[in-house]
Amino acid sequence: MKKDNTAPSENKKTNYSLNDDRRVKVLSPGALVAKRFFRNRLAVTGLVVLIAMFAFSFIGGMVSPYKQDQKFYRVDQQSKAYAGVVRNEEWRYTVNDAEQFTGVVQAQTFLAITKNAAEFSYRDTDYTLEKLADDIYAVRTGGALIGIATKEVVSSSTSNEKFSFDFTYNALLAKATKAASFTSEGKTYTLDADGVVYDGGEEVAYVSEYIVRAVMGDVFLSRDFKTQLVDALEAEQAEFTYTEADGSASEYVLTYNAGTKSWDVMKETDTTVFDTYAAPTKEHWLGTDRNGMDMLTRLMYGGRVSLIIGFIVVFIESIIGVIMGGISGYFGGWVDNLIMRIVDVFYCIPSMPVIIILGAAMDAANVESSIRMLYLMLILGFFGWAGTARLVRGQILSLREQEFMTATEACGISVKRRIFKHLIPNVIPQLIVVMTMGLGGTIITEATLSFLGLGVRFPFASWGNIINDVNNVFVLTHYWNIWIPAGVLLLMTVLAFNIVGDGLRDAFDPKMKR
Repeated sequence: MKKDNTAPSENKKTNYSLNDDRRVKVLSPGALVAKRFFRNRLAVTGLVVLIAMFAFSFIGGMVSPYKQDQKFYRVDQQSKAYAGVVRNEEWRYTVNDAEQFTGVVQAQTFLAITKNAAEFSYRDTDYTLEKLADDIYAVRTGGALIGIATKEVVSSSTSNEKFSFDFTYNALLAKATKAASFTSEGKTYTLDADGVVYDGGEEVAYVSEYIVRAVMGDVFLSRDFKTQLVDALEAEQAEFTYTEADGSASEYVLTYNAGTKSWDVMKETDTTVFDTYAAPTKEHWLGTDRNGMDMLTRLMYGGRVSLIIGFIVVFIESIIGVIMGGISGYFGGWVDNLIMRIVDVFYCIPSMPVIIILGAAMDAANVESSIRMLYLMLILGFFGWAGTARLVRGQILSLREQEFMTATEACGISVKRRIFKHLIPNVIPQLIVVMTMGLGGTIITEATLSFLGLGVRFPFASWGNIINDVNNVFVLTHYWNIWIPAGVLLLMTVLAFNIVGDGLRDAFDPKMKR
């Protein structure tokens, strides 16, 4: 067998070409930045958090079964002021002649009664005081009856109407003298021992030392209700139950007010109220707020508002900053000095107090919530562009001395194209980093203003005005579901923006190790 002494290199020929897999791959600048960014695990974590926040705020708001201003109610039993009761231990006056029996004359009548005087004078007018019976006096002047002083009152049994003076006078006199009947205006009425007045067998009025008045003017209190109420007071009961004509029973609570020497009658009623500060349930995963609105839905819409405001404000800052910084950095000289002095002025303006003053002015003008939010974005953007302008100016001062700028000048390219086609694109990497990190600060500023009540207003929700509920110490200590979720979302969002900004800064840094 013949041995093959040919060298291995002579048996095989390997052809290499530029299409071979061993060729070195060259990444584009954008792909290189993306590769370096995604190699940073912390930055990727921040990006994931931001994606989750955007999904929660924008997609969550669309799939939520509730609206951001939808209110929920519950039926609650509450005590409401229903009536007031006074036991008449002071003299009360019924007027026949209003011009003669004035308030001052009534006061003089009281003094005469306490002194057991039969007459008194006031302003050259003589008055006589006649005791008709126990606790009833007639006041006359010139022989004419102008009023009476009593310790009892006449009330209607069927309505809130008031009786004439003649009827009241004769009914009180009949009760005081224990008469069985009396005549008023040509009509005869009967009176029983309890002071109930009848007109032909039909009850029309009653005389009592208790004055019972409903809190609401359109509510009529029947004599049967007043009788049971007075019986409960005399028995020193704290509550009683009254059954209406339709068979419905209601509970009434009696409380004595020593200052006014009267009783307050509180009625226990089923009342539809806002379902405020409800605990988390399967219908409301995070409960409800002070307005009875679903907290989870409010958080979703609140995140949407906070993120939109953050992005628009940063966009306004960047537009103004790029224009002013680009012009300043390219032209230099007196243009640079002028623009930089303007920037210095904006740095010296105390933006937060000015924003607070403008917010108070919008409150005074009752600016609509949507217009107020637009003004807020414009104000924040107008006061925040100075930092971006300085950054762009510094970068352009360095870039305009590069060889490619000399080439653009030699080629006769216009100044506008030199700035916006060649200089500004080279500033964009640094601008993206600043914008990303500035988003967190803008969201914090908006949240602070909304927390103070000067930012986003109801019915719009933002994480700041949601946390505003912790102004109430009771809410702060008892209802964690009201403010902790909004605080956590705000913290995570701002932290994620800062982390992503750091990651972008490292990815754009040409000195970063590959």
